[in-house]
Amino acid sequence: MYTMDELRKFCYSCHKCGLSETRTNVVFGEGSENADIMFVGEGPGYNEDVQGRPFVGKAGQLLDKMIEAISLKRSDVYIANVVKCRPPENRNPFEEESNACLNYLRWQVKLVKPKIIVCLGAVSAKNLINPDLSISRQRGQFVKKGDIYFMPTYHPSYLLRNESAKKDAWEDFKSIAAKLKEIKEI
Repeated sequence: MYTMDELRKFCYSCHKCGLSETRTNVVFGEGSENADIMFVGEGPGYNEDVQGRPFVGKAGQLLDKMIEAISLKRSDVYIANVVKCRPPENRNPFEEESNACLNYLRWQVKLVKPKIIVCLGAVSAKNLINPDLSISRQRGQFVKKGDIYFMPTYHPSYLLRNESAKKDAWEDFKSIAAKLKEIKEI
């Protein structure tokens, strides 16, 4: 089994898809390597590509507030993306790009061993839960796969554009906190 540092080195030298040709930095992921909750977005944006860190722009600032609202800190969770390099113009990653990176994400999950994975947005949910998933119909619903509970919810960038969806996302985050408490009591 790889260590997180070995996996990070593989990602930093990866050229499995065209995204590697346009990246400034690989955005590997960060947080507690013993986190109970892992947040997975679709891919890095401009700020993330520049800094080499996930969720550091406006959407990341909102995610931090959402995490804090359920009495956790960013350092308590692990944050990653389906793809590790920024798609041009912040477009959604193509299927072949996601497929090229999914094994890196799977190894991150194996190493962190989260109890809950929160899929931030449709791209993440379709890659990790079900390719036919509808985020608007299935957000907030837990799906158990193996020992992990997966929950799709809105991506923070969507919430910045659609204020009315914040109420639903807040309900999702309260459910995440309740599920974590329930799991820890078992």
